[in-house]
Amino acid sequence: MEKRQTQSHLMIVTVAIFIATFMTAIEGTIVSTAMPTIIGSLHGVSLMNWVFSIYLLMTAVSTPIYGKLSDMIGRKPVFMFGLGLFVVGSVLCSMSNSMLTLILARVVQGLGSGAIQPLTFTIIADIFPLDKRAKVLGLNGSSWGIAAVIAPLLGGFIVEKLSWHWVFLINLPIGIITIGLIWVFFKGDKKKIGKVKIDYAGTSLLILVLLPIMLALQYIGVGSPLVPIGLTLVSIIALFIFIHVEKRVDDPIMPLNLFKNKTFVIQNIIALLISGFLIGFEAYIPTWMQGILGLSPSMGGFAVTPSSVVWIFGSFWAGSLLKKYAPNRIIYISLVFLAIANAALLFAQVGTPFVYFLSLAAVAGLGFGLTITTTTVTAQTVVPSENIGVATSFNTLLRTIGQSLMVSVYGIVLNTALANGAAENKKITVDMMNKLIDPQTASQLPPELLPKMKEILFSGLHNIFVASAILLVVALVLNAFEIKNNRILTSK
Repeated sequence: MEKRQTQSHLMIVTVAIFIATFMTAIEGTIVSTAMPTIIGSLHGVSLMNWVFSIYLLMTAVSTPIYGKLSDMIGRKPVFMFGLGLFVVGSVLCSMSNSMLTLILARVVQGLGSGAIQPLTFTIIADIFPLDKRAKVLGLNGSSWGIAAVIAPLLGGFIVEKLSWHWVFLINLPIGIITIGLIWVFFKGDKKKIGKVKIDYAGTSLLILVLLPIMLALQYIGVGSPLVPIGLTLVSIIALFIFIHVEKRVDDPIMPLNLFKNKTFVIQNIIALLISGFLIGFEAYIPTWMQGILGLSPSMGGFAVTPSSVVWIFGSFWAGSLLKKYAPNRIIYISLVFLAIANAALLFAQVGTPFVYFLSLAAVAGLGFGLTITTTTVTAQTVVPSENIGVATSFNTLLRTIGQSLMVSVYGIVLNTALANGAAENKKITVDMMNKLIDPQTASQLPPELLPKMKEILFSGLHNIFVASAILLVVALVLNAFEIKNNRILTSK
């Protein structure tokens, strides 16, 4: 556990954590906004996806390693190292003169992000008691929603007024300020680094487990199915070897006894499922707003803004409920809100107005706040204090995998619907359907075909939210197997 902070220092450290979270949260969306300009400058459209994929891969692979290191040598040095690596990677990205060098720089940036994301949650667990932790997690988590709204506006402004290089370079002053605040005001434990024993075999095998499965997720629906199948098999074989090795080392990178805790396992899998639901909700409602309602990208983003705002209240509520009820009871409540929001999406029609989506986004936000906060706090609380870093990192890892998996699944579902719709209508092509999603290019399409094209897009989006409903059902079934003990958390 970290040393007790003074009240003023506690506030400053909390602000620094919020800034660090916001810095990594805004990264994906702001780079997406600048990507057309980057491609025009560096001429590498065929490598475009790897700019995003490699960042996600490196973040996911390094997350559990940083979690273990933070348990071994302390939060402060690992967190500062991650921040420093992220800043260095950002500067390298800004200096890139080709798509290949940009991708290599994103490797460094992603490795830094792998420390920042889980350690923000871990440090919050260290410095705040349970009754306040959920509220702070909610406030910190809201930075993702704020980033989703600000990033397109900020990215557009930077590209138009400055250059795409500044999309990355703005992280330099922000990162340096954050490192300074953590260095001065965060009073972490001074662990005996000289006695640290690193599980090199387990670390290498863990990378070999995670890297192929993350790559496989990127290749689902792309090219031959043998590629993701082969990568998955490599990951499974490595997993069995990893388990065999970890049972025999004194200080494993991933303590296997954590998985004997039924609550820990179920809560983390629910976090994976709901994170998969979340990415579909945040990615495809804006697509609905732009492609079907014909709204601007900024208005499309605002359609999900209520979920980010209400998320905070859901987290606050989770903090109160965790003192009274078992996690599985709270998850039941959260799943009700998510089910209502998803049902509202399934019942929506082509002409459903914008305000309808604002309302269901607010309902979903309450469910997200309850679920993500409950699963995170539970994962931290049901493990020994010396494993909080590993437990939090594992929770973050599963949420990343859930989003990566469902992005691929949702893409297949939508692309299949668009291809089938285009095949049934000879005057409509898949390229025309892609243009429909962007209001600027939609105006170039034949007006007489727009109603039918919107119906095809509507069908694909409807199928996406059918897939989301399946995730909620699986989460509900899993939750039924949870331990019904209202003292799981209050006893800590």
